[in-house]
Amino acid sequence: MRIENKLKELGITLPTPPAPVASYVPFVVSGNLAYISGQVTIAADGLKYVGTVGKEISLEDGQAAAKLCAVNVIAQAKAACGGDLDRVKRVVKVTVFVNAVPGFAQHPEVANGASDLFVAVFGDAGRHARAAVGAGSLPRNVACEVEAVIEIA
Repeated sequence: MRIENKLKELGITLPTPPAPVASYVPFVVSGNLAYISGQVTIAADGLKYVGTVGKEISLEDGQAAAKLCAVNVIAQAKAACGGDLDRVKRVVKVTVFVNAVPGFAQHPEVANGASDLFVAVFGDAGRHARAAVGAGSLPRNVACEVEAVIEIA
């Protein structure tokens, strides 16, 4: 319950992971790695942060969008761990896709919204390798999408 307590301390309630909307699964566990499919900015009341960073979405809202995606990644990781987030040994790799205007150069700052949450929740085990990538568009025109590889016990 260490991670659940940390989430509570941070004021984060994990959503019920959404079901996939196409021919894929939300995660695949292979050996001791959980590959979490890209998670977008969906909340209990629908999509948030719809638009392009650098146009309708500010840098700060882009960071909040990345954080919301990371919350959804953690929810999927919980499902991959059979409901026990204390099984997470390490967040190994995170990829953050940013729906940004041409010429936008602050993808790493947007991605920090996700990275900072993983470290806040998992401590040193949340430190990870990362790619922050600009995209001309993302599904449903959301501002951000985050996928991850997580080592589990």
